[in-house]
Amino acid sequence: MTQETQSALTPEIKAMIGVAGDVVEGWGVVDTEYLRRFTQALMDPDPAYYDEEYAKASRYGQVITPPIMVSYMSSRIRPDQEDPITKAFLEDPMSDGIGRVERPGALPPVPTDLVRVLNAGNELEIFQYPSIGDKIFFQHRYSDIRERVGRDGKPFLIVTNETTYKNQKDEVLCITRASSIRR
Repeated sequence: MTQETQSALTPEIKAMIGVAGDVVEGWGVVDTEYLRRFTQALMDPDPAYYDEEYAKASRYGQVITPPIMVSYMSSRIRPDQEDPITKAFLEDPMSDGIGRVERPGALPPVPTDLVRVLNAGNELEIFQYPSIGDKIFFQHRYSDIRERVGRDGKPFLIVTNETTYKNQKDEVLCITRASSIRR
């Protein structure tokens, strides 16, 4: 980094690493109807997701769900709750439906003037498949914030948000990591 370029990774931003949101109980349970609709949307015909006889003979011994399904369940809202995406569009018709959308368990914003946000990648670490009847709990946290310098010589941030999904037995189902670039 050149001497004239000021670091974007301030002490206030560094202090965000490790900050976690509240543990949130997802609405509803893992059920066969949601599983059916989800696997149809994925166009995944794996019989492990619906055929009980096939699933019993598998190494899992039961019907399983796609591990990523819990991350979509965490965005479900109860019928009596206001939809945060609709609220964001009502407040700002130019909303992208992502930024400034208030969701349960959300993390505080990273205190930066870098406002352009780009997807820098996602990963999924699977520990076990969710089971029919599981109640899902999740918690977000900033797991890493790094600074890089672009070809233009300007610093940018790579912010990684980690979400841990657990069931009612406090067993970790999966961890997702979503990184974004702030320019």
